[in-house]
Amino acid sequence: MLRLTEIKLPLNHTPEELPAAILKKLGVPASDLNGFTIFLRSYDARKKHNILLTYTLDIDIENEAALLARFHDDRNVKPTPDTEYKFVAQAPATLSKRPIVIGTGPCGLFAGLVLAQMGFKPIILERGKAVRERTKDTWGLWRKRVLNPESNVQFGEGGAGTFSDGKLYSQIKDPKHYGEKVLKEFVLAGAPEEILYVAKPHIGTFRLVGMVEVMRDTITKLGGEVRFSSKVETLQRENGQVTGVTLASGEHIEADHVVLAVGHSARDTFQMLNEQGVFMEAKPFSIGFRIEHPQSLIDKARFGPSAGHPILGAADYKLVHHASNGRSVYSFCMCPGGTVVAATSEPNRVVTNGMSQYSRNERNANAGIVVGVSPEVDYPEHVLAGVDFQRKWESQAFVLGGETYSAPGQLVGDFIDGKASTEFGSVLPSYTPGVHLTDLATALPEFAITAIREALPAFDKTIKGFGMHDAVLTGVETRTSSPIRIRRDNETLQSINTKGLFPAGEGAGYAGGILSAGVDGIKIAEAVALSIMSRQG
Repeated sequence: MLRLTEIKLPLNHTPEELPAAILKKLGVPASDLNGFTIFLRSYDARKKHNILLTYTLDIDIENEAALLARFHDDRNVKPTPDTEYKFVAQAPATLSKRPIVIGTGPCGLFAGLVLAQMGFKPIILERGKAVRERTKDTWGLWRKRVLNPESNVQFGEGGAGTFSDGKLYSQIKDPKHYGEKVLKEFVLAGAPEEILYVAKPHIGTFRLVGMVEVMRDTITKLGGEVRFSSKVETLQRENGQVTGVTLASGEHIEADHVVLAVGHSARDTFQMLNEQGVFMEAKPFSIGFRIEHPQSLIDKARFGPSAGHPILGAADYKLVHHASNGRSVYSFCMCPGGTVVAATSEPNRVVTNGMSQYSRNERNANAGIVVGVSPEVDYPEHVLAGVDFQRKWESQAFVLGGETYSAPGQLVGDFIDGKASTEFGSVLPSYTPGVHLTDLATALPEFAITAIREALPAFDKTIKGFGMHDAVLTGVETRTSSPIRIRRDNETLQSINTKGLFPAGEGAGYAGGILSAGVDGIKIAEAVALSIMSRQG
């Protein structure tokens, strides 16, 4: 097959115009075209009055070799690459010890799934609950202000990504097409097929819940085992080699291959690993607020007269501002037509995040507006100082919100002017259990407040209305990524000082978001399989 790229058509083109564009590009008669599939569809909205759709197509056509020879200098006409996933190993008939996967977020799920598909029958340990029980506990905080520290937005089956926008795109390099494997497994689990070809696919929370259950069922049918409420309290090591784990229940499980996919909020696990001598280092992350605007404002600013078009859906944005104090401010995890959610995993702290359903039809758009921080400048004290830094501002948010798990909030206009807000305007915040209006000037470090105050009017020049007085800021956003990196060898993907330990995903500092975490899980599963097979001799 041939792959054609950069096929551009008007937003409202007819179905017939797509094959016509193929024939025009290749200069062949219709009788030569046997069929085609859409590999990717994106849009170009730089000209709001002339939005274009851009296609990448896989073409089944006659005389393929001759066409490739004719277009050999055209980078938009190439052979379709082979993206079919190929397993690197098959487990032997007998295994002395089964591999362990800690965590059932996207990374842990895909590590467990691929290991199971290769016959390695992994034991998957999750400190939280199964996804539907976990959902009830999460709503307990949102509706009743009751936090379960082991079952919440951060902990439980599906990981933090379950309560998010369900974005399935990433800027990672993926030469082996692992991302295709992730998306195809999601479709098998119930995701809409459009995620295979739209440029910025997403799923939404409700669909993710059912998909996670299907993936768990697949793993168990292949001989894997998934255990909930199974918190790992100790990693057993001997002479620099993993020998097993001990659970909070006191149970010991022997293993010489352990995948660590615990997510970015497993602070007690980071502490345990640090105390046991597993090498880790502090890394940068970002802190800030959530901002909410009417989704209609964002749609109009991005799409002009085409706002509301079903192909375009709810508009998103990506913004960056380099502040005069040397800090960078940027939008993070933008959720079109979504809600701001309570995402703390520790008592007496407030953390925000964004979430959308598949429909993205809520009244507000929200995004994190965050400022980069680094261990060299902002928390140089020790390897886990970034965790202390996060906790400080999460505790401050709890106090500013009234110590009831309400979040502190402020209107954008008042924030820029440096005065406390007393009543909401045209934008009503979506955060539950509630937003307490105040002055956010003490909710973040002074450098962050200064940088965000400078950035918001600058963003208004890109998206007209972004700096509107009644837009709402809600604090605080601290869990943008892991505050640590558990270093691993570039070849074996094992901890640099603990053989058999495979740091993985977002918590270990190697992913950011659902797709990249899933991709990392596949890489780790392959590394575990190859290590086991090498030991088999």
